Amino acid sequence: MCDSFVVLGNSTADGSVIFGKNSDREVNEAQTVVSLPAADYPAGSRLQCTYIEIPQVSHTHAILISKPFWMWGAEMGANEHGVAIGNEALFTRVEQEAAPGLIGMDLLRLALERSASAQEAMLVITRLLEQFGQSGNCGLTHKFFYQNSFLIADLNEAWVLETAGRQWAAERVKDVRSISNGISIGNHWDLASADLIHYAVDRGWCKRREDFHFARCYSEPLYTRLSKEAQRRLSTTDRLRASAPHVTIKDAFAVLRSHGGAAWTPSGSITDQQVCMHAAFGPVRNSQTTGSLAAHLTAGQEPTFWVTATAAPCTSVFKPVWISAGVPDTGPEPTARYCPDSLWWQHENLHRSVLRDYWRRLELFRQDRDQLEELFLNAESKPKTNRRVLSEQCFEQAFYKEFEWLEKVKTSRVHSGSLLYRIAWANFNRQAKIQIS
Repeated sequence: MCDSFVVLGNSTADGSVIFGKNSDREVNEAQTVVSLPAADYPAGSRLQCTYIEIPQVSHTHAILISKPFWMWGAEMGANEHGVAIGNEALFTRVEQEAAPGLIGMDLLRLALERSASAQEAMLVITRLLEQFGQSGNCGLTHKFFYQNSFLIADLNEAWVLETAGRQWAAERVKDVRSISNGISIGNHWDLASADLIHYAVDRGWCKRREDFHFARCYSEPLYTRLSKEAQRRLSTTDRLRASAPHVTIKDAFAVLRSHGGAAWTPSGSITDQQVCMHAAFGPVRNSQTTGSLAAHLTAGQEPTFWVTATAAPCTSVFKPVWISAGVPDTGPEPTARYCPDSLWWQHENLHRSVLRDYWRRLELFRQDRDQLEELFLNAESKPKTNRRVLSEQCFEQAFYKEFEWLEKVKTSRVHSGSLLYRIAWANFNRQAKIQIS
């Protein structure tokens, strides 16, 4: 499960566009942040995506993406033109196509590589969707099939694109907008596939055109309800609207870290789903937030992208990167097994230690985390900064701070959660071959 949001310039403190996304995947499904340069290709070139091969275009744009280690596509990212995209899993009545095709993460990366604006990215996705469809397993250790929605933004506008099979509808964003794991477009949209309504009427999902409502007609009710997408979507939207017209990038960090209030605990429920996702016992809670990104799109400046490059934003530090400067070294590309030299897995020592007694252990460094990010924000605003050096310094400072926090956390007393919660995490850790104290 995932959440994405965008705040347009009419609702931010500095007139910028702010975009954010949490990527929720399986607990040990490590994610990597990658920067890829622009490239040119000869006529007739082919491109291998996660499952299928498609024609390559003559030119691809430079991109920054955060992707699960095993797939070609990406969960979120941006390109050199300031186009930022996040995708969400949707559960619909449209049956999966039998043969593997493009998956939602492939469509996201293809749009970033092939578009120079948000609207162009939306059109790239819909054309590819209608030509190749969307199908294929999206799970790491278990079969997981779904359709996709996309939140697409640039400095001038943003679009919500929601799909079901090869059908789709798109809505232009006006100020603040969030998407989660359910169709949010009803009976008003700006663009749609040619037979969106006829497809539903023909299958008896609504009686006539006048009754058509995209979310009601196309949504699969059980998985959509279990995801608690409506609660999460309303939570992010309400929090951002409450801060408008003075939303800042710090507000984006706070929203991506949001839980269910002071009474929330990661071990409290087997059905709990929050914006900052934490795994627990049971089939509904087998995922966690494995990566987070916040984009700050400002007129006349190269966009700044704030990434955790680690799981669980509440225990992570947002660090600045720029496409022109590339991504600092984060060690070997992670896999589903613990690697002490990989940044993603290094952070899991801290993250999973905190989970043993969440609120007590988080409070040992939460204020220090916020102060460190404030330092990074102040440094980022200084003119004529060597961005590569600055980004590397921020990653290095965060690394050493997290090491300090881990030592502090490990010496604190543990008040463990429920038995089922402890059993679940013992199993997750055993699968990853990681020992947590």
